[in-house]
Amino acid sequence: QVQLVESGGGLVQAGGSLRLSCAASGRTFTAYYVAWLRQAPGKERDFVTVISRSGDTAVAADSVKGRFTTSRDNARNMVYLQIDSLKPEDTAVYYCAADLRRNTKAALYEYWGQGTQVTVSS
Repeated sequence: QVQLVESGGGLVQAGGSLRLSCAASGRTFTAYYVAWLRQAPGKERDFVTVISRSGDTAVAADSVKGRFTTSRDNARNMVYLQIDSLKPEDTAVYYCAADLRRNTKAALYEYWGQGTQVTVSS
């Protein structure tokens, strides 16, 4: 089992950058793939990125490739999402989620954080 807590969201102007953090607790953190997903108002929760258990590979949604980068530090039980060149359409609540399998569908993730709000002004 793993518990997840996101931080780092906020209000930023278009073109700016943010780094979101996901702190995990649990002795088996390295057993889990960790994803970032986001949910904009009135929309479904969408997959953004997922990183492998070792952190050496990651997959990103086409809509964020080149702007979003995920990384993890297993020694600190942390996962990060670096977001560059922010756009107003990136405004959403961002969640980290963990599962024993690598998924790109939100419904398949077992463990979730509470989310952190990212708001991008134009």
